[in-house]
Amino acid sequence: MSQAKKVRSVIGLAGIAFGIFRAVSELRTAKGKKDNLALINAVTSILSALTGAALVVRELRSGEEEDK
Repeated sequence: MSQAKKVRSVIGLAGIAFGIFRAVSELRTAKGKKDNLALINAVTSILSALTGAALVVRELRSGEEEDK
């Protein structure tokens, strides 16, 4: 895996981490207001971000294996 692709993946992970942070904040707000629709939205946002992070990590790992 090229160095530029690794850097892009790491930057992508940072963006995903920020997305998780926002979704958790939204989750707390929705729980406080007892807003079920916002709660569902926050949970799906968290799950989506976690899936994206898993995909990026898998890509980074497979790139490391190709380099060996």
